[in-house]
Amino acid sequence: MKKTLLVLLLACFICLMLSACSLLKQDAASLYKKETPLEAEIALPASIKANAVTEIKVTLHQNGEEVNNADYVHFEVWKQDGSAERVMEVADKQGNGVYSIKKTLSSDGLYYVKVHASYNDSIIMPQKQFIVGELSEGDLKYLQKDLPQQEENPEHHH
Repeated sequence: MKKTLLVLLLACFICLMLSACSLLKQDAASLYKKETPLEAEIALPASIKANAVTEIKVTLHQNGEEVNNADYVHFEVWKQDGSAERVMEVADKQGNGVYSIKKTLSSDGLYYVKVHASYNDSIIMPQKQFIVGELSEGDLKYLQKDLPQQEENPEHHH
């Protein structure tokens, strides 16, 4: 008798627990904070020459709107071969979500720019590769190091 009563109580308890799970609100997902990430578009001139002043820009958006009061926007520019020192520079606010720096790059080669930006608890660090003047042999080898090698096949098939 005790076993039957215990099994019955356990079954009732399980049924109660299962029915409680079905009482969740249908809109429960809307109660959680929705992330709206910060988005950035880095813009560089089509052609960049060494020893010339170059303006590097980034446009920030969040939730489809321009970000005009970012917590911070910094640019970091460096040369692939390590010959240019990596320095973090504070961006100038231009308006319409655009921030920029003016930079004079002293030599030809492969460079990178990384933007460090924050707004409304969203932090991003997009990076973009660009070329100043002509690439050196070392830069070309660096760019080709991860490319798959093409097989040379003297046979021609139709």
